[in-house]
Amino acid sequence: MSFETLELEARQWREILTPEQFRVLRREGTEPSRSSPLNDEKRAGIYICAGCFLPLFSSEHKFESGTGWPSFYQPMHAEHVDTKKDFRLIWPRTEYHCARCGGHQGHVFDDGPEPTGQRWCNNGVALEFVPEGESLPELRRGE
Repeated sequence: MSFETLELEARQWREILTPEQFRVLRREGTEPSRSSPLNDEKRAGIYICAGCFLPLFSSEHKFESGTGWPSFYQPMHAEHVDTKKDFRLIWPRTEYHCARCGGHQGHVFDDGPEPTGQRWCNNGVALEFVPEGESLPELRRGE
């Protein structure tokens, strides 16, 4: 992809995302621990990608991890997330993104509860919550 294409894409994302959403979703940033209201969300519903609205997690799989970020023991559908190794810290971690738009969501660790033993630690700003009984928004189209 050329520099011009990347810049065009960045401008388009900046038009639809808040600055903090852009920093996390498009620049692989991390929000401060305990900063997201979704960390305390207890209602039944679906957590969707804030970038393209793809359903990523169900409230049925959410748990209190004590980390200060919304955490889930599995995604709704394995094909809705892509993973890659992240070497930005001293030890490698597994980073995950929305499989549809590529938006950075967080990291997955092997210290979660049963039945998977995984903790999908998500940036709250990278998600939107749709309460049970409300319609999911249409998937956002790429420009």
